[in-house]
Amino acid sequence: MKSDLYTAIAQIAAERGIPRDAVLTSVQQALTSVYKKMTGSEEEVSVELDSATGEMHVIVSKEVVEEVTDPDLQITREAAAAYAPAPLIGDIVKIRSTPENFGRIAAQTVKQVVHTRIRDFERESVYAEYQDKEGEVMSGLVQRADNRAVIVELGKAEAVMPAREQVPSERYRPNQRVKVLLTEVNAHARGPQLIVSRSDPRLIRRLFEQEVPEIQSGAVEIMEIAREPGLRSKVAVAARQEKVDPVGSCVGVRGVRIQNIVNELYGEKIDVIEWSPDTATFISNALSPAKPTNVSLRDDGEQRVATVIVPSDQMSLAIGKEGQNARLAYKLTGWRIDIKGPESLLEAGGDFFRQARESASGIFNDLGWQGRQPRAVQADGMVSVVGHSYGPLSEDLVRRQVDVDLQNGIVEVYYDRELRARFDQESGERLPLEDEPVAVSDSAAIGTSDHQE
Repeated sequence: MKSDLYTAIAQIAAERGIPRDAVLTSVQQALTSVYKKMTGSEEEVSVELDSATGEMHVIVSKEVVEEVTDPDLQITREAAAAYAPAPLIGDIVKIRSTPENFGRIAAQTVKQVVHTRIRDFERESVYAEYQDKEGEVMSGLVQRADNRAVIVELGKAEAVMPAREQVPSERYRPNQRVKVLLTEVNAHARGPQLIVSRSDPRLIRRLFEQEVPEIQSGAVEIMEIAREPGLRSKVAVAARQEKVDPVGSCVGVRGVRIQNIVNELYGEKIDVIEWSPDTATFISNALSPAKPTNVSLRDDGEQRVATVIVPSDQMSLAIGKEGQNARLAYKLTGWRIDIKGPESLLEAGGDFFRQARESASGIFNDLGWQGRQPRAVQADGMVSVVGHSYGPLSEDLVRRQVDVDLQNGIVEVYYDRELRARFDQESGERLPLEDEPVAVSDSAAIGTSDHQE
């Protein structure tokens, strides 16, 4: 029958999920060190545990030699005969050398080693369990919170959420269940240290992956995320399969999917926009809910600047409260965004006007006029189109933005989708608004003016 000591070790190992052999090996190593300290020798020592009696035996190994030069490691042939029958030179004999009071010392050592080994193994198992989970969302329970950190219980382990990883607008209380992102798993002498976050942008990515099946399947991909924790975030998504609406997939029917994520983030606003490989289009989308009418890009190698024209009544939407919308758009796209109203088009000496004029010249030379184009009405009521000025327009259109169309040598001016004026492109003559036959020159009829804006 096995001893109580052996049974106790096996029981403790089973309850804590620790391999029994690992505990026994630790006990034997500890007792070996105890014996060497007691005797002050450097003998080759091993400690054996009798599973039947539970007794600890110290076994000293020595080499059989003709003449002993190191008593700790060697023994003569005559002396070795007392421990082994007919020993030969070079044999290793094992000698039982258990001190009289070794049993009491062994019992105390076993108790200490078992507890120490349990702590070490639990630390090792926690580290092994969580080291591969960095970057994953986990559900935890707040244990305590103070000005420095929040302690969150994650199953077998406790994680720390430092102040830098907290959302300023959130308040944490004991027993509150929260979802956190595991950002770091550090090995430490006192046990693994787990760092979690509620402010990391990756938390939003993981929440979308959990909530939106199309993201899990790869039909929709999250391209970029910009976040101001607790306030507002922008998420750019793109479809990887045909006939898939990336924005609609993330929002869900009646906004159910996005609302679940917003609730998990305690009301943080989330704008889901469609990513585009065209930089100008992407920047325009990033400024949602504003709707820019023109985006001009300048990349000189050191700085990338996008000059964006938005209608006057949408300036506040484009900039956002305290510049938040423009700031998030910058983080999302990587371009510095200069937001201007339509009045800036009147500044003929401005960088934007020159850039737009150069861009327009190339377009008109290569492709001709492409649909309705925005133009600003100058202070004298004139509007410039392809190097010509037309007007004057009515006073209510002065310094406003109008849409201009050029077809078959006729310049048409629209405001709020209403046709307000028509001009002959070549002569500048005002034409009636009704669609009456108009005699125009051959050159005007084919739209081959040599003038460029």
